[in-house]
Amino acid sequence: MSKVPPLPRRTKVALLAGAAIAVSLLLLGRSSLSYGPQAVSYGEFKLEPAKPQPSIAEDLSSIVTRTVTTTLYAPAVTETAIINKDSSSALKYKQLEPVVFSLLAWSTSSGAELSLLIKSILMYITGPVELHILCDAEAKAAIDPGLSLVHSPTYEVKVRYYILTWDKMTGRIEREGSLFTEHSAGRPGLMKLFLHEIMPVKKAIFVDTDALFISDPRHLWNQFKSFKSTTGISMTNHSNYGNADWHYADRICSCVMLLDFEKLRDMRLMDSSLYRLNDSSRKAASPAAFTAMYGAPDSSDGKYHNVRLGDQGYWSQAAYQEMYETRLGEAELDEEQEISKQEIHVTGTSQSGKIVRPKLLHFNCLHWTDRWWEWTSWSDPENKLNRQWGAAVQYHVGFKWIWLNRFSFDSSKPTVDIQTAETLFDDQKFAKEHSIPYS
Repeated sequence: MSKVPPLPRRTKVALLAGAAIAVSLLLLGRSSLSYGPQAVSYGEFKLEPAKPQPSIAEDLSSIVTRTVTTTLYAPAVTETAIINKDSSSALKYKQLEPVVFSLLAWSTSSGAELSLLIKSILMYITGPVELHILCDAEAKAAIDPGLSLVHSPTYEVKVRYYILTWDKMTGRIEREGSLFTEHSAGRPGLMKLFLHEIMPVKKAIFVDTDALFISDPRHLWNQFKSFKSTTGISMTNHSNYGNADWHYADRICSCVMLLDFEKLRDMRLMDSSLYRLNDSSRKAASPAAFTAMYGAPDSSDGKYHNVRLGDQGYWSQAAYQEMYETRLGEAELDEEQEISKQEIHVTGTSQSGKIVRPKLLHFNCLHWTDRWWEWTSWSDPENKLNRQWGAAVQYHVGFKWIWLNRFSFDSSKPTVDIQTAETLFDDQKFAKEHSIPYS
């Protein structure tokens, strides 16, 4: 047997150093990429810690193992490093339930606001997300540019547009027959009552365009777990408010809602003249509910003229409390000190005595501006709201869409799937099935 010639001393040192670095990086990766569960609070609800999830390093160890062997001479030593690699992707994430959003925008400005909300969703989401968007063509044109810059997100992103014209929207409202609004959102705001008819999903989060997330939307999505078998709608409840002229509709806020679309479809929430043409059809829920709340509609045109808060006036149920005042700053306050600052704003509500950790910012009723982040007082250092949340607004507005493209190992990376779907209301689907003509 021939002898292997000894390696030069410099080569031996280099090989030994390389092996040491490889092993160190492996150990560092296992410790620095480990995540554990923690309890999270959303509003008055306490989310219990999730079952421990494997760390990324542990996920990799359960997949394909490739052995790399480096042989060092003089003296002869064999060092073996184990490198774990997924056969399809270097990072393998567990399959999570998609977080589904039902969103609404009408006009260029509304579309621009929704674009910022979508960006904040993608900034914080953990797991796949679906964005179902009912809008007009102008709003879609304002949303598209940002989304077009995202090509390699951390998780799968599914976008479905449902394009609505003014005539189609007005037609559905008129077929219901009794809806009327003087609210600033106008008729497009009433479309919140019909989202379940158009979007073929089981449940969804609805958020107004003048809002943004500052934490993982999955915290809010998990509130569906608290739904009873009879719960179809959940929204914020300001129980310490109450304006009789508004029929106390100011106690609720339809700006953030959890909607069980399956239940709303099963109960046929909204009425239609197309349903009324079929005597065997089951009755819709809205006529009896509106009469119980407001009495009979106006005899002159059959509409409710005394509903002052738009779609919010037509909802009748509320579920959890989200009345608080929080702010950036004073980062080292303990929970007792934080509760004492919030208490003045939640006295007499179910949130009293409980700490609130904000997950979403809703800048409602910032008047005299088409886009809420262009409000002139965001540049006023003395303005209270600016001192509280101005820095957060600046950060999210300035965050670049291209930063949502994450590091990718291979062609199996998550994708963005954007399509335009058919826009058809439930009563139109019903008419098709029963050969009832409609316009």
